[in-house]
Amino acid sequence: MTLAEQHPLGSGFTAASTATDVLINQDLPGQTAVVTGGYSGLGLETTLALVSAGARVIVPARNAPVARESLAGIDGVTVIDGVDLADLGSVAGAAERISLATDRIDMVIASAGVMATPPRTVGPGWDYQFAVNHLGHFALTVRLFPLLARAGARVVVYSSAGHHASEIRWDDPHFLTGYDRWAAYGQSKTANVLFAVWLDHLGTDHGVRAFALHPGKIMTGLQRQLSVAEQIELGWIDLDGNVVGTDFKTPSQGAATGLWAATSLLLEGRGGLYLEDCDIASVAKEGGTMDEGGVQPYALDVKSAEQLWRLTSAMTATNLPLPNSAIASAR
Repeated sequence: MTLAEQHPLGSGFTAASTATDVLINQDLPGQTAVVTGGYSGLGLETTLALVSAGARVIVPARNAPVARESLAGIDGVTVIDGVDLADLGSVAGAAERISLATDRIDMVIASAGVMATPPRTVGPGWDYQFAVNHLGHFALTVRLFPLLARAGARVVVYSSAGHHASEIRWDDPHFLTGYDRWAAYGQSKTANVLFAVWLDHLGTDHGVRAFALHPGKIMTGLQRQLSVAEQIELGWIDLDGNVVGTDFKTPSQGAATGLWAATSLLLEGRGGLYLEDCDIASVAKEGGTMDEGGVQPYALDVKSAEQLWRLTSAMTATNLPLPNSAIASAR
């Protein structure tokens, strides 16, 4: 991937396109998808759309009873219980159980996440948002890589326009010198993009391609850490709780870009790109705002992507099962 490739293709879809729209000509029987967060919000919309197109969907779930209730009566879904992305032991166990449930994975859609949470550390003092949004997905995807390579899979990582809020804080990624919940969220979303960039770099020779995306503004459980007053002040809802932000999408519209990323023929032979509104996004203008869209160049920086991969690999004690010579040659 180069910055020159980071420009819209003219996909024929728009911000208003829905999950049904982007899958209308897709026939997915025989394909297996892993969808994190696949039982609520955009993840649930993604699961339903994939099943409707004939795919089998494996859903790692932290809250199994809620997952089973949300997915009750839907054929083609396998729930993997007790998976907490903030707990690497749990993630390792999930990868093992997924490997027993299927011999190949055609797509991973990493849609689970948290936003603007109060200060909290997990593991050996890791920032909670960084752990859930980045570390857990890294560890799960890397552990599943042999199944991805077998299928020539696509990995789709939900980032956000929130990545504009922070680069990687190399000197203090866990906010030990002072916590800012929006900067912590932004850093984790930048990490999502950099993860896709380097995974694509390492995975291309094995048929594995990766993308990151901004799904748009959508009211889901992601906002649960924000008070009603805060959401009113942000212009998202009114006093009665109705969505009043003019640029908000429906959940189906919010899920569309991830599904397009996972299935579109226009993306064949491409990867390491940041997407929005069912197309490749433009590079953000210098001095541009989050609401103007696009991807910040620092989120696509190859050296930063490799540096983050090394850091994350050490933190999670995971790396791709490639010969050392193959990893070295990819640098």
